[in-house]
Amino acid sequence: MQVRLQKYLADAGIASRRKAEELILNGQVKVNGVTVTELGTKIDDRKDEVLFNGKRVENSEKLVYIMLHKPEGYVTTVKDQFDRPTVMDLIKGVKERVVPVGRLDYDTSGLLLLTNDGELTYKLTHPKHVVEKTYMAKLFGRPDTNAFNKFKWGMELEGRRTAPAKLEIVEDLGKYCMCKITITEGRNRQVRKMCDLVKHPVATLKRVGTGELELGNLPKGKYRYLTEKEIRYLKNL
Repeated sequence: MQVRLQKYLADAGIASRRKAEELILNGQVKVNGVTVTELGTKIDDRKDEVLFNGKRVENSEKLVYIMLHKPEGYVTTVKDQFDRPTVMDLIKGVKERVVPVGRLDYDTSGLLLLTNDGELTYKLTHPKHVVEKTYMAKLFGRPDTNAFNKFKWGMELEGRRTAPAKLEIVEDLGKYCMCKITITEGRNRQVRKMCDLVKHPVATLKRVGTGELELGNLPKGKYRYLTEKEIRYLKNL
């Protein structure tokens, strides 16, 4: 079957589709011995030989879908140039080559999905697909009406207005306040930056939901495989 090269790489679990495009442009992929740098290239996944950094890419792995409770102090990458712990260190029992779906900051904990399904990774991380992400945030102080309105109507963040978001107070702790925050975007450190803009910096931050998927009581540092129902939900988004 004729498929785009970046999709083939993504489906094989090499990287997300967008990252696969970068690998192609960087000249790291060969098809039948020839380096390919054009993104429109199509291959026959039954006949053509694809090499990534000199190693043959096999697209026959079983698709797996994992939920990890990421602790603070881990980076959401496959490898880290500074030798910091990565989320891959926490899933060493998984034999398939999976990649993180999106990112969680180094100092943020919570729900992180990992999979070797490149199509799903593309769907969940592409800006045109709206997927709610829910966080529990311990904030300094107590947000006022102005803060609620800025989350609701959007605010200027690094030259671009944020999409409407939700801010709810869960518990008043005096100096601090536990809040539930829901966003639909995935900008770099977005929740922390939005809270800084409304003058209520984040003390701790934990992602507890992605769409209808919930972290629940999954222990920190542990992972589980998604249920068939959860997988169907994600694919039908």
